[in-house]
Amino acid sequence: MKKYITFLLLVLLMPALVFAKGNYESKTLEEALKDENIEYDLGDYKESDDKVNIYLFRGKGCSHCHEFLEYVSSDLVKKYGDKFNLVTYEVWQNRNNSELMQEVASYLGEEASGVPFIVIGDKSFSGYAKSMNSELESAIDNLYNSQDKYDVLKEKESHPKVVKKEKKNNVLTITFIALAGLAIIVILMIQVLKIQNRK
Repeated sequence: MKKYITFLLLVLLMPALVFAKGNYESKTLEEALKDENIEYDLGDYKESDDKVNIYLFRGKGCSHCHEFLEYVSSDLVKKYGDKFNLVTYEVWQNRNNSELMQEVASYLGEEASGVPFIVIGDKSFSGYAKSMNSELESAIDNLYNSQDKYDVLKEKESHPKVVKKEKKNNVLTITFIALAGLAIIVILMIQVLKIQNRK
């Protein structure tokens, strides 16, 4: 009987375990550079609360992400290192980070179809090419000099928007509920058969 109850509890808790939102795993610029084996000299660059946050959603081993990190660690740090922090989220190996990328994109009214996905204030950039450097630098400068210093993650947290759930999540939820119901029926039938066999 204890085995059946344990099994039933596991079946009922499965959806909660599958859909539980875990913590997001972020890395600083230095940690991301080490993670991607990029040689760097960040000079006087230091993270601080008075700077604007640039969010980089990346895939470990992604060549364009690697190229962007090289650009940040060399040119961008020298020009604007006193104005920004880089916060990175690896999305290929971390499901929660991937979901965060989609949520941030939706919050901004954008679509994140790949990496790198770069967010500076309320501006997002999909992909990376050297031709984007002046636009990225301008976004950093404008945000740093603005009064509100918009931060999408802080804004998203304090003013959540209703975002449509993906259909596949609904299908998975229905599937787990159906399996849990089936498990309950099977367990009840087994118990009824045991009671009848005792008579």
